[in-house]
Amino acid sequence: MTATTTQAEVLRTSLGEFPLHEYRLRLGGREWSVLHTDSVLSHADEQEFLRERRERLPYGVVLWPAAIALAHEIESRAGELRGRQVLELGAGTGLPGIVAASLGARVVQTDRQEVAMSVCRRNGERNGVPDIEHRMVDWQEWADETRYDWIIGSDILYGETMHPHLRRIFETNLAPGGRILLSDPFRAPSFKLMEALEAEGWRIGLTKWTIGEEAKPRPIGVFEVQPPAA
Repeated sequence: MTATTTQAEVLRTSLGEFPLHEYRLRLGGREWSVLHTDSVLSHADEQEFLRERRERLPYGVVLWPAAIALAHEIESRAGELRGRQVLELGAGTGLPGIVAASLGARVVQTDRQEVAMSVCRRNGERNGVPDIEHRMVDWQEWADETRYDWIIGSDILYGETMHPHLRRIFETNLAPGGRILLSDPFRAPSFKLMEALEAEGWRIGLTKWTIGEEAKPRPIGVFEVQPPAA
C-alpha cells in the first residue's frame, strides 16, 4: 500500500473557499484518487479538527481513516462485490464506494450534505466510474425500499440518536443473504449498536486495519454484519 496527498484545486461553498487536496491510494495493483478538504488520519488530527476546524470545514468532505480502512476491506473482497448492488451510507468523499464501483459493483452513494455529494461525484468521475448513482438524502426521511446485496458505511455510528434510523435501513434495505460492512475507529457508541444487534441474533464479525504511517497509527475495525438466520 502507498498513499500520497497533494493540493489539487479549490472548493467553493457558502461557508467560504477551501483548498482541495488529492489523496492517492494504491492497493491491489491499482490506484484510486480522491479530493478532500482535509485529512484527519491520526487521533491527534481528529482532536485538532474537532477543536479548531469543525465549524469551518464541511465534515463530509474531510478524509477520515475509517474510509481508507473500508476501501482496503472492499478491495480484499473484490470477487464478492463484482456485479452486486451496493448502498453506501454517509458517503462523504466517496472512497469506499468508488473502490467498489471500480471493482464491478453497482453502487448508490448517499449523503445528506450537498457539498459532499458534489465532491463525491467529482471523485467518481476522476476515477473513471461516472455511472455511480448519487442521492442526497437524510436517514430520518429515508424512503428507499430497494434491496441491496451490500450496505457499506465508514464512521457513521458515532451518533446514538441515529441508530434507530440506521437499524431501519438495515432491516428494510438489505437483500436476503446480504451483508453490511461498517468501518469504525472503535468509538463507544458504535459498540453499543453492535452489541444491541448481536443480542437480537445478528451475526457480527470483525476485521482490524491499521491506518497511517506515523509513530502511532490509527486502529480501525470493520464490522461485518449479517441478519439473524431465518
